[in-house]
Amino acid sequence: MTLKDGQIGHSYVVKDLKLDTQVRRRLEALGLIGGTRIQLLNQNTDGAVVFKVRGTRLAIGNKIAEAIFIEEAAG
Repeated sequence: MTLKDGQIGHSYVVKDLKLDTQVRRRLEALGLIGGTRIQLLNQNTDGAVVFKVRGTRLAIGNKIAEAIFIEEAAG
């Protein structure tokens, strides 16, 4: 499943980032790496996906969210 497919309020674990190198490195610098736990906070009508990673709220576009693969976090 991708981040765009996630449900608001649920927690997930990042499995893979299928993004070009520049975007992937930027997100990794912000703490979004494989194995990181995230919480989906909002999916705005303008196409932004808002989530929390390592205590920080981030907003990304749908196209990027479709390239971030996640799985449901245990517990």
